[in-house]
Amino acid sequence: MLDRITGMQVFSRAAQAGSLSAAARQLGLSPGMATKHLDALEGRLGVRLFQRSTRKLNLTGPGQQYLEALARLLPELDEAEAMIASQRVEATGLLRLNAPLSFGVRYLAPLIPAFAKMHPNVTVDLGLNDRIVDLMDEGWDLTIRVGRLRDSRLVSRKLADSEMVVCAAPRYWDQCGRPRRTVELSNHNCMGFSISDIAHPDEWSFGRNRDNRVPVKGSMRANNGDALVAAAVAGLGVLYEPEFIVADTIRRGDLEPVSLDFPTADLGGIHIVYSPDRAPPAKVRVMIDFLVASFGPKPPWAIL
Repeated sequence: MLDRITGMQVFSRAAQAGSLSAAARQLGLSPGMATKHLDALEGRLGVRLFQRSTRKLNLTGPGQQYLEALARLLPELDEAEAMIASQRVEATGLLRLNAPLSFGVRYLAPLIPAFAKMHPNVTVDLGLNDRIVDLMDEGWDLTIRVGRLRDSRLVSRKLADSEMVVCAAPRYWDQCGRPRRTVELSNHNCMGFSISDIAHPDEWSFGRNRDNRVPVKGSMRANNGDALVAAAVAGLGVLYEPEFIVADTIRRGDLEPVSLDFPTADLGGIHIVYSPDRAPPAKVRVMIDFLVASFGPKPPWAIL
């Protein structure tokens, strides 16, 4: 029995090339076999798809309609085959993974040994910085992004949530008083996270929609959360940072969180982001699955 999909491919290639022999060459078939596939296809459909002459093929009306339908169908079949094939291929090669510095040091680097045991033929290149990298232009396979996503060209999967936390060293609170309302933060030494749109050095946002804004000031600002944590533990001032950055110091008692009259701002979650390939390479797919499993359903930093 002749293959139906091959018949569709013969017809589509012949229509594009204007020649049945050209379609046969492209598909690695003999001209005779290509003709048999086309004859079988027309027999199943019960219509003529081409008006054939010795020199040229001309589409009939039904042929034109069928070609338009195949223009949608055949790429979807190719995509489905590529997706299934990618699952059979062993994960190999260099995987470039980018992440914010604090998150990568705390939560990604400790996971790499387990991933390496599961996928020994993948080499992980872990790049850590606190700027938003251009994933496609800079050649990263994957990147971790904290907060609301803005680049609609990319595909993402959510790894976890992380609450925002207002905290300071207990001795700072003892000396300066523990605030109960967000407006009271204006009277405190509030250390700003210069790359954050929630905890900016000049203004902190509260409420799930970030609609309660409090002017703040402080004697230190930084573009890295760990630098601010170190200063806060030493008693310098107040922090407003994601839970994943301050969780360890809160558990140890080095920092103490406070509850205020407005909820903290919605951070927007932690996502793993990748380019919109139809069928991601096996090395990318297995890392995505590994990280999703590692951080859910309860992330390791959850304290609230």
